[in-house]
Amino acid sequence: MHDLAHDPPEGIKVTLNEQDVTDIQACIEGPADTPYAGGVFRVKLSLGKDFPQAPPKAFFLTKIFHPNVAINGEICVNTLKRDWKPDLGIKHILLTVKCLLIVPNAESALNEEAGKLLLEHYEDYSQRAKMMTEIHALSTKVPKMGLETSTSDGPLAKKHAGLKVPADKKKILKDKKRTLKRL
Repeated sequence: MHDLAHDPPEGIKVTLNEQDVTDIQACIEGPADTPYAGGVFRVKLSLGKDFPQAPPKAFFLTKIFHPNVAINGEICVNTLKRDWKPDLGIKHILLTVKCLLIVPNAESALNEEAGKLLLEHYEDYSQRAKMMTEIHALSTKVPKMGLETSTSDGPLAKKHAGLKVPADKKKILKDKKRTLKRL
C-alpha cells in the first residue's frame, strides 16, 4: 500500500478502509478508445486470511457490461486464479483489472451474453457497454487520482448520491435505461 501512496497507477484512485485493511476499494477510469471511456468504475478487492498465498476476490461495484464480469460484479481474470503468485501486489491486480477493460477475454466469459456479442457482433457489444457506462459509470467530476483513506465501514457511497442532474439529462438517462431493459 506504501507503493500506491507514492506511485499511484495512472487512472486509478485507491481508497483504504483503515478499520478493515482487507477491504480495498478503487476507482478505475475507463481507458480511452474503449466502450468504457469516460466512465469511473468502482472496484473492490477482498483480501482473505490466506493473502498473499491465495489471491484476493475482486468485484466491480459499478454495473458494467463486460464478458469477464459476472452480473454480481465478480471479476474473472487469470491473475486472480491459476496465474496467481504471492509476490503480485495490489498495484498489479488493479492494473490487470484496468487492462481487462482494454482487452476483454471472451473465452473465459462469466457474462456469456457479453462474450458472445464481443466475438460475433462487436459493434453491438460496444454499443451496449457504452450505454451501461453512460448510465452507471459517468461522473460529472472525475476524482483526483491518488491515495485516499476512509473510515466508513461499508462500500463507498453511490457516485450519484446528492448530485443534482439537470432535467434534460434525467430524460436522456431514463430513455437509455428503457432501451437497455429492452435489450
